[in-house]
This record gives sequence, structure tokens and C-alpha cells, in this order.
Amino acid sequence: MSRVAKNPIVLPQGVEVKLSAEEISIKGPLGAINFVANPAVSVVQEGGSLLCKPVEGAANSDALSGTVRAIVANMVTGVSKGFERKLNLVGVGYRAQAQGDVLNLTLGFSHPVAHKMPDGVKCETPTQTEILIKGVDKQLVGQVAAEVRAYRKPEPYKGKGVRYSDEVIVLKETKKK
Repeated sequence: MSRVAKNPIVLPQGVEVKLSAEEISIKGPLGAINFVANPAVSVVQEGGSLLCKPVEGAANSDALSGTVRAIVANMVTGVSKGFERKLNLVGVGYRAQAQGDVLNLTLGFSHPVAHKMPDGVKCETPTQTEILIKGVDKQLVGQVAAEVRAYRKPEPYKGKGVRYSDEVIVLKETKKK
């Protein structure tokens, strides 16, 4: 059995779990998430925690039990604390402005870029060069951050572009005569 799946998922105060045969619903103070469970893994609620157990005889059930446990643990964390990714804009004239569910970016193109946020993801701009992407779904928050970063990836000579706040860009040396 997966070592990851052996750890129970502790449910914090205010988090409700509904288990059905094929779906797991988790509701918390920040929102609700649904997940279609794999039939090779059974999720059982015991007291104030959840356990992911592999089904005997199912193919890949040991490996899937660890994956399902990690996904469910991220769901519990998302509805109780939430997830956030921080992006920084580096470059002259690079600006960001959040207006409702649209993120307006000025990234040196001849036109402004408007990125619409999907449902369940919120965007804030504390300053013109910082972007905070928040939500309860870890995968969706990371995907939106990657899409925003893809508009102008950091280039290796000056480091200009959209980068994660914890990303380190190794600058290349320019060509010598």
C-alpha cells in the first residue's frame, strides 16, 4: 500500500464531507468542491478524519490510493484555508489591473491583454506589478497562474516578463566580442 495513503486526513472545524459511491463532496467556510472518485479506492470517514483504502483486486489500486488521498487532502485544505499563487511583473511599462473577474495586462504588446478568470478563482492586484490569484481548487489556481505567466514568460537575458514570486531566473551572459 502507498505510504502516502496510510496517513489519515484530519478534518478541521467547519468542514463537512459527503461520501457517495462515486463522488466526494467537501464543503467548508471558503466554498465547496466535488471530486469523482476512482472505483479502485474507497474513502471512509472515521470520526474526524478520512482514510483512503485500496480496493482488493483492482488494478493500480495501491498507487491510486496515494493519489486520491493527496487530492482529497488538497480539497480539505482548499475549503478551509484556500490556495494562492503570487505573480510579479518585471519590465518597463508592465502593469496589471484586476477589474471584477477580468485581469487586464499591459505586457509590451501593441494591444492590452484581458484574461477572464474562471468560476471559483479570484484575482487581486495589490500593486501594479503584483498579481494574487486565489481559490479553493489547487489545480485550477495553478492552471490560471500558468496561463497568465504564458502571456510573457521571463526571458533569460534581462529577466523581463511574468514570473512566480518564488521563481529564480538564471540570467545568461551576453555574447562577447
